[in-house]
Amino acid sequence: MTPDPHKALREHILYLLRGGGAHLHFDKAVADIPPDLRGRTVPPVPHSPWRLLEHMRIAQWDILEFSRNPRHVSPPFPDGYWPRGDALPDDRAWDRAVGAFQTDLETMCALVAEPATDLFAAIPHGDGQTILREALLVADHNAYHLGQLVVVRRLLGCWPEEG
Repeated sequence: MTPDPHKALREHILYLLRGGGAHLHFDKAVADIPPDLRGRTVPPVPHSPWRLLEHMRIAQWDILEFSRNPRHVSPPFPDGYWPRGDALPDDRAWDRAVGAFQTDLETMCALVAEPATDLFAAIPHGDGQTILREALLVADHNAYHLGQLVVVRRLLGCWPEEG
């Protein structure tokens, strides 16, 4: 078996995707938000925790599917990447979105971790994208919106202050 020449790069990407270093871990960002605050907005931020979570889920799912499925059709931009409204559609929507986000994140991690995945090869059905680029896009996009989620949680008074 040939050693993976990109093992260290794969490990760095996985570290970012999973919330390492200065990146916030997804599970911490979504933990313990009271159900009555999940659909609430607070000025000046225009999005509720639900809207941010669902946007992150949709975008990450789209990037993952684009990366592995040549028949995938992305939602219309930008409206297809955001849920309609700030309120949750039902009582179980939050848990479903969290679970789907976690599953898709781990699937992206598995794709990156697989030594047979050429991180630098152009995705055949794309226009120059690579798995490396798409994985870094997931990490960047998630980090950006997790930061927004922390701001919303602080404004709503439901972020655990650390001493």
